[in-house]
Amino acid sequence: MDTNWSLRAEAICAACGGHCCNGACPPLSTERISTILAVGDYSTCIETNGYRRIRTKENGECAMFDAGRCRVHAVKPETCMAGPFTFAVTGRTLEIYLKQESICPLVTHLKADAGMYAKQYQRAVDHITRLVAALPEEEIAVISQIPEPDTDLVAAISLGDGTP
Repeated sequence: MDTNWSLRAEAICAACGGHCCNGACPPLSTERISTILAVGDYSTCIETNGYRRIRTKENGECAMFDAGRCRVHAVKPETCMAGPFTFAVTGRTLEIYLKQESICPLVTHLKADAGMYAKQYQRAVDHITRLVAALPEEEIAVISQIPEPDTDLVAAISLGDGTP
């Protein structure tokens, strides 16, 4: 992704204060768990409650959120890398949703820059399809039932024979 855009996006996210990190329990593949644990002892931040995920603190923030930033930003979960896009799986269809501007200020900037929107969308699809391919169907079923208010469906991608 373009360096200037990445810096701008990070500044927008920092100014927001991590709204998307509140109440978030991002799913984790086995590979992502290993990657996170390789950068530090974050085992107490990971739990299984229907699916493997980052737990939340008592105040509702992601356990990785500290002082306005993600402690594992460089290796954060796939769905965090995909933001402000999110997903659900219905049958053999991967549904990609975009958060609304009311909950993510980055969306306004993405919509104003078609090239950056396309790059972030593709980045999101890449991360999400890898995650979906790596998770057991039972976990995907639980994740897909989590309400995602204030989002708009932007794509429906066939998973075909199970290979994204």
